[in-house]
Amino acid sequence: MTLRVVGAGLGRTGTLSLKLALEKLLGAPCYHMFEVMAHPEHVPAWYAAARGEPVDWATLMQGYAAAVDWPAGSFWPELAAAFPDALILLSTRSADSWWASASQTIFPASMRPELAETPWGAMWREICRTRFTTALGDRAASIAAYERHNADVRARAPTARLLEWRASEGWTPLCRALGVAVPAEPFPHANSREEFFVPHGASGPRA
Repeated sequence: MTLRVVGAGLGRTGTLSLKLALEKLLGAPCYHMFEVMAHPEHVPAWYAAARGEPVDWATLMQGYAAAVDWPAGSFWPELAAAFPDALILLSTRSADSWWASASQTIFPASMRPELAETPWGAMWREICRTRFTTALGDRAASIAAYERHNADVRARAPTARLLEWRASEGWTPLCRALGVAVPAEPFPHANSREEFFVPHGASGPRA
């Protein structure tokens, strides 16, 4: 199996819904921050990537047909190069609504004291330092980093490979880009702000 979709969108842009949708369309698992939480042995690879060290992407993504959300979204150029036939999928939402969601969910969760000295915490800090911003509590800095990331994807991703998508668009753009039929069932919508705070493990926050 090879990666067919490289998700370039950051967390809180409908990435859990997108994970469920892509698993339905591709009939195979989609990588998401949940996978990092379930597979702590993956953390060193992402930490290495954040430090600019080589990563065996084929091995890390073995068994997955797509990758979305953090941390994959921060390393979309490397993944796109490793899987040159994959669609580059930029999931977005307005900067204001993204900040309203992220600032009330993943950012405070990721800064919990009990995570600070864990390998996951070290990985996340390095990703923020090198690929996003360390000022997660600062609205202006975080929105600037979010908009900078999206602009970089639009500027660098080959047009023929890039699909920009919002959750409100549902199945159709995804199915058209992947050449598959539109499912009869409703598009999945998961991980609302309320759902985020359903109790979960302490290995890392939801995204």
